[in-house]
Amino acid sequence: MVNIPLKTNQLFEDIKKDIASNNVIIYMKGTPEMPMCGFSGYVIQIFKKYNVEFKAVNVLSNEGLRQAIKEFSDWPTIPQIYIKGEFIGGCDILRDLHESNELIQLLEKCQINFQKPALTAN
Repeated sequence: MVNIPLKTNQLFEDIKKDIASNNVIIYMKGTPEMPMCGFSGYVIQIFKKYNVEFKAVNVLSNEGLRQAIKEFSDWPTIPQIYIKGEFIGGCDILRDLHESNELIQLLEKCQINFQKPALTAN
């Protein structure tokens, strides 16, 4: 049996509560208004295109949280996206879902309010 330090254990409980109480939550570097990495910024842009309400958590404000979310999800990178309690992945996965239109299906399946993005010329 592995002993998880009390601090990490409390952070895990906080993460679980946040994920359970938000339909869409993004653990990111920075804030939606000021992303501190391109990957976090891109994730925010995608969700804004769909007009999806989300909670953003700035992992740069708490080094313990930054490490805990990686352990919690067993995923080494930030940003991390959860929809209806399910870990979706990071920027590359969200981008792929968006480009293949599977994000629309996922949002519909999870009953998340959104608007289909307007078509843009390439």
